[in-house]
This record gives sequence, C-alpha cells and structure tokens, in this order.
Amino acid sequence: MTKHRSDFLDTAETAQILRLKKHTMENMRCIGNGPIFYKLGGRVFYRRADLRRWLAQARRRSSSGEKA
Repeated sequence: MTKHRSDFLDTAETAQILRLKKHTMENMRCIGNGPIFYKLGGRVFYRRADLRRWLAQARRRSSSGEKA
C-alpha cells in the first residue's frame, strides 16, 4: 500500500521541515513574517508549494540582507 503524501502540513510538521520550533512558527504567523497559511475550522495548515516559495524569497547572499 502506498502512503499518500498530503500537500497540506500542520504547524508541527512545517516546523520540523524548516528545522524551527513550533512556537517560532506560531510567532511568525502572528506577526505576519512567516509562510502563507490556511485556517480551516480553527486549525492551521501550510501548503508545501507555499513553503518552497517562501524559502526562495528568504534566500540571501550576505548577512546584511542582500537578496540572492
């Protein structure tokens, strides 16, 4: 049996993929500097494609903030 990989991830799964703490994801969501998310019935989900896009925008060439 093949396990279907969902396109949607919860906060804990997203934090694990990004190697961040769940609390960090929650803080980023509150201040609006994290990846786009979906709120469905009180639960929060992230799409894998949105995470890839957000990560691409976060690329830098130097610590001073020059974008890659």
